[in-house]
Amino acid sequence: MHELLNHYIDGAWTPSEGGRRHEVINPATEAPCTAITLGSTADVDKAVAAARRAFDRFAQTSVAERAALLERIIEVYKTRMPDLARAVSEEMGAPIGFATAAQVPAGLGHFVNTLKALVDFPFEERLGRAKVVHEPVGVIAMITPWNWPLNQITAKVAPALAAGNAMILKPSEEAPSCAMILAEILHEAGVPAGVFNLVNGDGPGVGAALSAHRGVDMVSFTGSTRAGVAVAQAAAATVKRVHQELGGKAPNLVLEGADLAAVLPPTVFGVIANSGQSCIAPTRLLVHRSQTDAATAIVKGIMEATQAGDPAEMGQHIGPVVNKAQFEKIQGLIQSAIDEGATLVTGGTGRPDGRNAGYYVKPTLFADVTPDMRIAQEEVFGPVATITSYETLDEAVAIANDTPYGLSATISGDPAAAAGVAPRLRAGLVTINSWSPDGAAPFGGYKQSGNGRENGRFGLADFMEVKTIVGAPA
Repeated sequence: MHELLNHYIDGAWTPSEGGRRHEVINPATEAPCTAITLGSTADVDKAVAAARRAFDRFAQTSVAERAALLERIIEVYKTRMPDLARAVSEEMGAPIGFATAAQVPAGLGHFVNTLKALVDFPFEERLGRAKVVHEPVGVIAMITPWNWPLNQITAKVAPALAAGNAMILKPSEEAPSCAMILAEILHEAGVPAGVFNLVNGDGPGVGAALSAHRGVDMVSFTGSTRAGVAVAQAAAATVKRVHQELGGKAPNLVLEGADLAAVLPPTVFGVIANSGQSCIAPTRLLVHRSQTDAATAIVKGIMEATQAGDPAEMGQHIGPVVNKAQFEKIQGLIQSAIDEGATLVTGGTGRPDGRNAGYYVKPTLFADVTPDMRIAQEEVFGPVATITSYETLDEAVAIANDTPYGLSATISGDPAAAAGVAPRLRAGLVTINSWSPDGAAPFGGYKQSGNGRENGRFGLADFMEVKTIVGAPA
């Protein structure tokens, strides 16, 4: 078992003051694989103090200096990609092939796209008698989840560095090792001491302390809507900025007459990839009644062809979900759909055949799902898809929008027709015949899926303040 018991504070690995040991469980074996220390309020105070000291110096660096820093980070990151992939695979269960091809490159992509955004960003402009400038916010607290750990960490760290901020990261205690490797990468690349700090911990402990801390100017949070509400409430007393990317319940609106054999496989892959643990997974298939049977047959075939396997082995299989609590939540939602009258087409409760241990979930498909069912309203975060029939496009759009979430939506069918439907969907991301975002384009949600945007120049702007100076010489 790996022993990673220190926090990274003020440029050095530092023992905790009053923290407690926490063992990370390998979801494929159900055995401990890593030990970390869940930090204390004293650890948070120390990290915030380091960030505050470092901010004044780092905020004065030039764009060229910060661009050069990002370039060094990119080069060092490339040398550690195999280590990052192993850490992600072992702790959150992504198959090593998927971790290597998707999870780790997603993190690298944020540094690359942020670098491009930084060199082109308009830090100053004239508006009448005023000069408008963009400046760093200050000290940023970052709280990130386990499902795409590097993607969500670097979506915050890269623009925060590029903008000239200092930061404290609290990665998920379910998948902390890749964040600690990233700290090593940043250290080797020459990020100044105190600019980046990492304190391991859980939400009620370190997460709450960071959210409420008077020395923190902004909280950037990715996670569940429930936890996002808690972060916002803790931050309210100090009126700090809160930037949130929360849950999703993405529809896949299949247009009437679509070539199902062509459009369904690439979008249904979004339900299967990462064992369904993606906030933008298009799990709610909305299909015209005339094509429901044909769509059900195609998706059934995709689900039944998907195998579960050891994440340490190369292959096209899916791995387990991250932990016991997540496994039990998914089992409960599958059972609720059965109890509420949905038709179980394939999959169901229990582990896949041949799996007696590990948090493996059967790829599952339900038909005859109505919008009022729990399975149609609650985020499952597992390889579970539902099919709901519609009669008219207006009805389909209404069903697509009928959840508290608005992170993403998918439209399957003729691209020109889909482009006409896209403005009617209340979601921050709409994909056509695909499910994944563009790393340079803004990403974030409507409704209870959050506020603020990440990626590229939009993400960079969200980590800066806007100042107006009236009367300065042109």
